[in-house]
Amino acid sequence: MSDLNTAGRRGLAGISYPERYLHDLSLQLAERFDGTFNAETVERYVLESYTALLRTATVKAHLATRVTRFATDRMTALAQAKGAIAHDVPEVLFVCEQNAGRSQMAALLTHGLAGDRVHVRSAGSAPAAELNPAVVLALEEIGLDPSRVFPKPLTDDVVQAADVVITMGCGDACPIYPGKRYLDWHLDDPDHLTLDEVRRVRDEIRTHIEQLLQTLENDSHE
Repeated sequence: MSDLNTAGRRGLAGISYPERYLHDLSLQLAERFDGTFNAETVERYVLESYTALLRTATVKAHLATRVTRFATDRMTALAQAKGAIAHDVPEVLFVCEQNAGRSQMAALLTHGLAGDRVHVRSAGSAPAAELNPAVVLALEEIGLDPSRVFPKPLTDDVVQAADVVITMGCGDACPIYPGKRYLDWHLDDPDHLTLDEVRRVRDEIRTHIEQLLQTLENDSHE
């Protein structure tokens, strides 16, 4: 048994888990990323992810699933940034303030249009507790399922893993790294818009994404 797994099974000295599933998640991720990250890094990421989502959690029943997905995605992004995981398709990160409207619509629309040809993530500089209900309706009526997505805070690891970072009204919250393409899309915040106005923003985002995908396609042939 590796030292990593041994350390993970007994837990780090002084580490206190507020929820049992966090300990189990740390063990799972320590095994998954064995050889890339040590147990201390995994446990720190799990606890940080839990703390970040707990701040806006309104339904504790959803928290365990969300922490699992958030921590796993952050660890995957960090491994991508380190070159430990293959980087086979363009990585696009959408960032808005609350990660409850524009960036979520952009991520789901991109996945719907591009499928596995592009990998997308989204985040918020000041995430809300849940998605905007009008945004949920606007996505569902064009056949997209937002039921599994949720607002997440912007973290450095997902920025490092991205090839293209697209901001939507989040100011200077996003860190700048060399070698990445940064775009800023000027879009109305759905937070106080009617459903018809949210549909307009959705359609504007779709136009931006179609142009982005064409650019990425052209880049791949150069």
